[in-house]
Amino acid sequence: MPRYQPPPAPAAPLSGLVLPAGTLLHRVHSTEFAPDSFNPQPAHCLYGGGRFDSTPCERYGFLYAGLGPLGALGETLLRSLAFDPAGGPRLLPRTALRDRAVSRLRTTAELSLVPLTSAKELGAVHQDSWLVHAEAPDYPYTRDWAHWIRRHSGPWAQGLLWPSKRDPAEECVVLFHDRCPEGLLAVEGDSLRLDTAEGGAWLDAWLEGLHVRPAPR
Repeated sequence: MPRYQPPPAPAAPLSGLVLPAGTLLHRVHSTEFAPDSFNPQPAHCLYGGGRFDSTPCERYGFLYAGLGPLGALGETLLRSLAFDPAGGPRLLPRTALRDRAVSRLRTTAELSLVPLTSAKELGAVHQDSWLVHAEAPDYPYTRDWAHWIRRHSGPWAQGLLWPSKRDPAEECVVLFHDRCPEGLLAVEGDSLRLDTAEGGAWLDAWLEGLHVRPAPR
């Protein structure tokens, strides 16, 4: 429900979902940072930032990833990418690819998450699909809800899991650094820079069928 203040507490204890050890995650990230590094910088309480970032109201390192490549791409590069009224493909700006890479991370232990994928799971946190479908102008509110879920789920909750707005068949996670043990994420293989010819070919292969392609150089 948009712009609805969280209640004092959930009606019932929140339940979790366990991702098994060995789960492969896909992450699109700045080449300035290591593939398995958490973002330590909280978002502004009101401006910018992502859906479930930390803020000065509740500080924690965070890491976004997808359970598949399309989930990782959808929640980073494809957000608010407009369709061409003339029917042409959606064009991904080259600036969005600059100094970006895609990496694979393998979990080395079980991961306990609060799931937000069904009406029942969203209802358990007093919310509906708005929480996982809201666009950027509402992110200050979705961040506040994430803080509330984090506080009331307890230390067992190492992150959240939800369906990608851009591709509901794909699931995404945000992990909380202070609740994840060291070594939880093992980097698998080399990162692939998306601003290279090889990275462009990888993007073309995954974006085929979505009516998206990188803008011409």
